[in-house]
Order: sequence, then C-alpha cells, then structure tokens
Amino acid sequence: MELTRIGTVTANLKPPVMIGPGPHGLRIFVEILDGVLEGDPNVTAVQSITGKVLSGGGDWALIGADGWVRLDVRVQFQTVGSGVIYANFPGLLEMNDRVQQAFSEGSATDFGDQYFRVTPRLETGDNDLAWVNHTVFVGEGRFIEGFGLRYNMFRVG
Repeated sequence: MELTRIGTVTANLKPPVMIGPGPHGLRIFVEILDGVLEGDPNVTAVQSITGKVLSGGGDWALIGADGWVRLDVRVQFQTVGSGVIYANFPGLLEMNDRVQQAFSEGSATDFGDQYFRVTPRLETGDNDLAWVNHTVFVGEGRFIEGFGLRYNMFRVG
C-alpha cells in the first residue's frame, strides 16, 4: 500500500455556531465560505483535481467529553474541467491548547501541532473524474490564519 499526494484543499470558514450540549457531546456547526482545491503538479493529470470549494458546505462537528472532535464535513468542489464533486470528510481532531487558540483567535497551526486526520469520500457523475468514486483518500489538516483550514490530501494505492 502506498500514499500518493494528490493536492491540497484550503477552505475559509465562518466562526462556529454553538448548537449546544446534547447526549453525545457539544455540537457545533462551522460553515464553509469558499476555498481552493489545488492538484499536486507531480501526479498525473488523470489523478489530479484543481478547482474551487463552493459555499454552502460545512462541518457538523461533535466535541466529546474526551477532548476529541468527531468531524462531519460535507462540501462540494467545482473543478476546472467543470465537473462537480461532492465530498464527505469524516475525521478526528485533537482539541488541544493549540487548536483551542486557533478556534478563539483565528490563528494558524502546523500539521504536527495536533492530530487532525480525515478520510474523505468523493462522489461525482463526471466521466473524467469517475476514478474518485472508487478511490480511498486520507488527509491531514491544520488551521490557517484568519479562521480557515488546509488539508493535504492523499490517494491510497
């Protein structure tokens, strides 16, 4: 098994909306404003995706009593070739001091500052991008200045 870096996703976010504590933890919603999807220039064009992050997506995150965030990100990408991809990013985020600071101040973190992993599932009806429908992806995340996120994305081969 090998990981092939396919690119990065950068998303600008609205501040979180606190839904409140419930039976499974503290639920928050973070709306995605916009962003970019940048394909890695070192992979073949067939398995590189470039485009933009569309507004209207978000993360319906659940913060557990154990200090971990269960991510439930749903987002759409508009590719340069005019295809549209729906993505669901389940994952885990360690809510440590650096993450709490990034949440409250809109500051950046490095990839190694926290455990922040996602397992994106992509779906499209575009024939040129159909390979994403049967590919396993993983990613690592970090916060960027101004309340946003950046994911390094990998194809599992």
